[in-house]
Amino acid sequence: MPPRKSFVSSIGLEPLFNRGSGSSSSSPSTDESDTPKKSWYDYLPLCGTVSLILAPHPSLLYVLVDFHLKTLRQPLLFATHIIITYGLTFLAFSSLIICVSRDPGPVTSNVSSPANGTADDEVGLTEALMPDIDLSEPGRWCRKCWAPKPERTHHCSQCGRCVLKMDHHCPWLGSSCIGHRTYPAFIHFLSSVTLLSIYIAIISISALWYAFHNPFTVNEATPIQELILAFIGIIFTLVIGSFLCYHFYLISTNQTTIENISPFLILRHLPPLRRGGHTLSDPPLEQELSSAQRRLVKDAHGAIRIYDVGWRSNWTQVFGLNRPFGWLIRIWYGGASPGDGRHFSRNRRADEMLARLATELVKIDRNI
Repeated sequence: MPPRKSFVSSIGLEPLFNRGSGSSSSSPSTDESDTPKKSWYDYLPLCGTVSLILAPHPSLLYVLVDFHLKTLRQPLLFATHIIITYGLTFLAFSSLIICVSRDPGPVTSNVSSPANGTADDEVGLTEALMPDIDLSEPGRWCRKCWAPKPERTHHCSQCGRCVLKMDHHCPWLGSSCIGHRTYPAFIHFLSSVTLLSIYIAIISISALWYAFHNPFTVNEATPIQELILAFIGIIFTLVIGSFLCYHFYLISTNQTTIENISPFLILRHLPPLRRGGHTLSDPPLEQELSSAQRRLVKDAHGAIRIYDVGWRSNWTQVFGLNRPFGWLIRIWYGGASPGDGRHFSRNRRADEMLARLATELVKIDRNI
């Protein structure tokens, strides 16, 4: 006769009780055994990123030496271009290393371990069984990590973990996530690459302009290099610069990429909706809404910015510009966002607008 299933396993809380067993000494939120390991091919896009940054430099050195030293005979201008170009390259690699090597935002428990005299296992189980913690409610509990999920935290399926204030998963940066602790470095990297592309384009276009007006004073092979560099600089400026401007918009409105492209995330902030004498899921699920209600949520998503507290405060929240000499770190490699990545100021009008949206959703439902 097969053994009867215990109450713990029947309700799905067996992983919590296994915390205290001798076979496992770490909690599910910090255990890396279930986290998928990166393979060698996961770093191929990162190698492509490094190659794209370094690719223009041989041609750029050729142009600088042939045009500014041999043709114009201006060593001071040559040295200035070298310092600025490789200074921007150094800044780009500084922030790139931070994005690849730093943890984007670990979701760890602040409760002391049993070795320090506190019952971490019992506290975790108590929190899981408390009536005010709904394990099925999105945004409160991660059923994949089986751990509490702080505000604005998302689970990355590629990394197999939750990330504080996750912005997006970037394969070009070592297949790592951009989160609370790496977002300023990511913006620093985009800014450095964009400025480097603009500078290379300006140098190449000015040299190419001189070659058109003085064809007999320049080397015949130099304009080809200048044309290639100008094309590369313009393309990178348009691509990376557009991405950078998009993130400037996200910072100014205090959004992440996930929050901006996922309009139905605001459903988890809505008050309970009542329909026909019964209450929908709290928060309401996307599949429970009609097509008209979904269109309303998508339209309201652009107006309801839950964490927008003014563009100056939004930028300070990301870069911590109010810190003494904090701008030095920002110029060097971007640094990390201030705060714990778990608590965020909210827009004062957000609750009122969410309540209005809930009312409109109920009205649409009654008219169907």
